[in-house]
Amino acid sequence: MAEPSILFVCLGNICRSPLAEGAMRDAARKAGLAIEIDSAGTGIWHLGEPPDPRAQEIAARDGIDISGLRARQVTAQDFHRFDHIVAMDHDNLANLRRIAPADAHARLSLMLDHVPGQEGQAVADPYFGESTGFDATWRDMQAGARGLLAMFLAARTRPGDGR
Repeated sequence: MAEPSILFVCLGNICRSPLAEGAMRDAARKAGLAIEIDSAGTGIWHLGEPPDPRAQEIAARDGIDISGLRARQVTAQDFHRFDHIVAMDHDNLANLRRIAPADAHARLSLMLDHVPGQEGQAVADPYFGESTGFDATWRDMQAGARGLLAMFLAARTRPGDGR
């Protein structure tokens, strides 16, 4: 079975999506599951920059180092490279749908679609708020990572489902 792959997407790729990447990498590592994981933004404002220091700090509290990540923009190739592209909010999901190539195979969803009882909800963008906003965002990322991990583990046990 092929290794599943997932791309997390927010606007600038310095807050929510790198936190999602860090949370998913940690969950997959703890579960012993090999998953290709990356993050990107739909905007260009922070290309090449590391995650916001507040995002780095909240992840580091749980022993997760995201300081080496660098912001990049979503590309058309991402829709072929990844099985799943997970947006943090409705605006980014709409942008992904708009830029997706006609022959894309990636499955699009919202992060909280993978958290029972929170389907269809957006992850709040903590960028313009206080540091405490990162606490709520981090909890959402961890819950979403657990939900995605459960989905990947269930798919691994189903014959014929390589994603």
